Amino acid sequence: MAGLDAFADALDYPMYVVTTAAGGEQAGCLVGFASQCSIDPPRFMVWLSKANRTYRVGRRASHLAVHTLRPEQRGTAELFGGRTGDDVDKFGRVAWWPGEGAVPVLSDCCAWFVGRVREHVDGGDHVGFLLAPVAESPSGPVRPPLLRFGDVVDLSPGHPA
Repeated sequence: MAGLDAFADALDYPMYVVTTAAGGEQAGCLVGFASQCSIDPPRFMVWLSKANRTYRVGRRASHLAVHTLRPEQRGTAELFGGRTGDDVDKFGRVAWWPGEGAVPVLSDCCAWFVGRVREHVDGGDHVGFLLAPVAESPSGPVRPPLLRFGDVVDLSPGHPA
């Protein structure tokens, strides 16, 4: 739909790294389709491409972690957005620790939360994971600028969307 493309092209939404773990596997990817979707109860929806390894692992997972990045963390965005976990151990290249549900929580990010997967919603080529937050990073004294779509628009994805 050309009208939606024009609308979406005008957006410069934040980018997130989403990580998960299930069955002894870890996965993570760069995500642009994500948003808070409820205040009470608090809920956040993350959309993962069906072509993505993170989707395949995430479908079996009880939790996902959602991380924000600063603009200077483009290298982390390139690792999680431009490489596939089918070929590269992404978690061998970044500092992390196991969070709730054993999901990898990236040590060097602006903010993060871990959410329990409450529901899956098929949206076409992406599936929405409705998350109920169960753990979160401490609040910082200032709101830092975030890595945005315009900062990574030139990345070649590790998998097609």
